[in-house]
Amino acid sequence: MKKSRLEAFSDGVFAIAITLLVLEIVVPHIEEPGELGQAILDLWPSYLAYATSFLTIGIMWINHHTVFRQLGEVDHRFLFINLGLLMCISFVPFPTTLLADYAWGGNGEAAALTYGITLTITALFFNLLWRYAAWNNRLIRHDADPREVDGISRAYLPGPFMYGGATLVALVSPEASAALYLAVAVFYVGSSSFFGREEAAL
Repeated sequence: MKKSRLEAFSDGVFAIAITLLVLEIVVPHIEEPGELGQAILDLWPSYLAYATSFLTIGIMWINHHTVFRQLGEVDHRFLFINLGLLMCISFVPFPTTLLADYAWGGNGEAAALTYGITLTITALFFNLLWRYAAWNNRLIRHDADPREVDGISRAYLPGPFMYGGATLVALVSPEASAALYLAVAVFYVGSSSFFGREEAAL
């Protein structure tokens, strides 16, 4: 299979998953005049969960392109690892809804744990995808800059640990766990921007 065909298919899955997130924000139904404004404000957990997942999927899409930019080819095992990653990405809207509906209620622990486990497994697949390709330059293009390859490996490594740590926090405070998921997303947005500037300077 050509690398471009796999990348196009992956882009389609990312696009669908990130679009589905907004569909989980339900339009409030009101019965009394003047209640709509407050009802819209009361949806803030949905807005927060949407922003967290949008940033998370968005940065993974950007990093997915970063991975593919370093590849010279793909093989059969890489296809299946990528399929596992896409399965996780397409699942994200479900725990996003759980987080929005229950993280600030009596079932917050289960909701935050489900969200965190999903993102931790997704991050593990992302690392597996890259490290399978980069091991002994198995799938890396012959003219790739070794400094850039090493930089990508270092940048992706903390992901599973950060998401795993935020997941464990859910056992103590689901609200704090939800805030940490957003913090991790913001961290990767910042680190990706910095890494992009480093690439341009090379």
